[in-house]
Amino acid sequence: MLSETIIQLVDQYGYLIFFLAFCLGPFGIPVPNEITILTGGVLANEGVMNPWIIYICILTGLLTAVTIGYILGKMFSQRILLRLKGKKSNRHFIKAEKLFNKYGNLAICIGFFIPIVRYLVPVAAGISGVKYKVFALLSYSTAIIWTSAFFGLGMTLGDRFSQIQFFY
Repeated sequence: MLSETIIQLVDQYGYLIFFLAFCLGPFGIPVPNEITILTGGVLANEGVMNPWIIYICILTGLLTAVTIGYILGKMFSQRILLRLKGKKSNRHFIKAEKLFNKYGNLAICIGFFIPIVRYLVPVAAGISGVKYKVFALLSYSTAIIWTSAFFGLGMTLGDRFSQIQFFY
């Protein structure tokens, strides 16, 4: 099960694994963010780890990843668009781009609630020329809301966590 994998990684790497899971999420970490953050909440609830340190590691990892995505989109917009054009493997990017085209800056907020797309919307925002201040305000505040909700859910579910793992 995924949560057991996360617990093994926590045993090996400690708090750092939460930062890395979210920071490196866009680069193919095979554990869904939702499971990682829920597991962090459960471990905090059980007193295994400090909840503040876990949460700060998760939040800073996510903020780092979306900021890097935005910067890459801003710096390499033409190269990214040329590389993705016509490839079937870019379905998540197409979804992020459609979301961004339909909802504009609000897509930065909506994207956080869609797995994988949460890492691609910042790239689309960078490509679209969204000002950094607007991007930071929207994405960072939504990241706090999203991570707080899932972390709180993990803390609340506690020992019932194993019952919800059928989603993944």
